[in-house]
Amino acid sequence: MTRILGIDPGSRKTGFGVIERIGGKVAYITSGVIRVPEGSLPERLKVIFDAITQIVQQQSPDVVAIEQIFMAKNASSSLKLGQARGAAITAAVVQDLSVYEYEARKVKQSVVGTGAADKAQVQHMVKALLRLPGTPQEDAADALAVALCHANTQDQLIALAGKRSFRRGRVV
Repeated sequence: MTRILGIDPGSRKTGFGVIERIGGKVAYITSGVIRVPEGSLPERLKVIFDAITQIVQQQSPDVVAIEQIFMAKNASSSLKLGQARGAAITAAVVQDLSVYEYEARKVKQSVVGTGAADKAQVQHMVKALLRLPGTPQEDAADALAVALCHANTQDQLIALAGKRSFRRGRVV
């Protein structure tokens, strides 16, 4: 059994989602959005750090999976996103958790089947895969998708570990 905290970082809204992987199955635990109030960037980063710290203490995840930064059109926005991501990662590492990073395209590929999926498709598949009664908020759905991506990646690595060799780029 592995409890995974997925994080979709943002300087204004940071999504989080917790799932549990038991064998090859996943179960929804909780999710939500950390809404960061107006204020200076250092104050907003502290809000993210404190909120992730509290979530970790309440939910006791085994690992954290976080979306990697992508280069936006606005360099300033990318820098702020990177700093928000750093606050979330630091909150996890301070509590001795391993952090795994996934590209947005890999997350979408893992959950939806295409790296070019839009937010509505991610929400729909997260709802279906976790058998949720309602559609999660966008940022929470993205965080749950990151957690699902980690679970899927770990399942693939476990399956590969049982294989004996590689031939022509294929596992045999």
